[in-house]
Amino acid sequence: MRVTLLGATGFVGAAVLRELTGAGVRVRAVARGIPEQASGASVEWVRADLADPASLHGLCEDSEVLLHFASYIGPDEERCRAVNVLGTRAAVAEARRAGTRRIVLLSTAAVYGAGPHRGGTAGELTPEPVSAVSRSRLAAEEPVLGAGGVVLRPGLILGPGDRWVVPALQEALRRVPAHWDAGRALLSLVHVSDLARLTARIATAEGALPPGVYDASHPSPVALRDVIAGLARCGLVDRPERSWPLSRCLEALRGTPGRVTERQFRLFAEDHWYRSDAVWSAAGADPGPGPVAQLPGRV
Repeated sequence: MRVTLLGATGFVGAAVLRELTGAGVRVRAVARGIPEQASGASVEWVRADLADPASLHGLCEDSEVLLHFASYIGPDEERCRAVNVLGTRAAVAEARRAGTRRIVLLSTAAVYGAGPHRGGTAGELTPEPVSAVSRSRLAAEEPVLGAGGVVLRPGLILGPGDRWVVPALQEALRRVPAHWDAGRALLSLVHVSDLARLTARIATAEGALPPGVYDASHPSPVALRDVIAGLARCGLVDRPERSWPLSRCLEALRGTPGRVTERQFRLFAEDHWYRSDAVWSAAGADPGPGPVAQLPGRV
């Protein structure tokens, strides 16, 4: 089979590409720039940009599957709409024109909004996105669902190439050097390699996953204190020796300037977990031991 992969050089997309090529799947890898070391007989690299719908023409020819793992996550609201919304519509239109039978979109649990959230699912929670990025990524789901596709909403993603979760925790721990509310917050996380393996299974399984929205984190939520302990073992953070109530943590955060906002801080410090068993079961995939267990002993 052939799979068209949008966002093949991104954090998750690159992991999906490795998973697919390792399984011998032919991939049309699409990105705005082609890596210098791009190679492999099973990979056809194509340069395209979601902000330029004309560049997407023909991307899905002879492809049974479209994996849409490209997005813009910056603050420019106009670009959010151009890339995430209009670009997705154009990509889906190409897939439908080419007769591509499966479409899978990588979305985000951030579309649910501020929280706290404790164990809900896509079918139970009403999305309330609070940023331009989250609003545009929620809007991007509509054409995919309209085409009978699958939408994956992972929570926090750990693993090689992460440029958000660990850097944000590192900064937040410097500004608030304590366990936040004893580190008891439960979080939905997934390791990038597990998310890639799940995606490859959805793309290549003989039976199609029923269309709809799926929460796509590891089925077992992880306590914040365990995430911090795992990162401390890697030497990526210092494990706090004290615990502060959330009110004091927020006061310390506000008193020390930085890039992590209060809303982002609360994503770690308060419960944000979603039941994700359904997608692993439906895809027939093993979720593995969990994202913290896969952190290296030392880096």
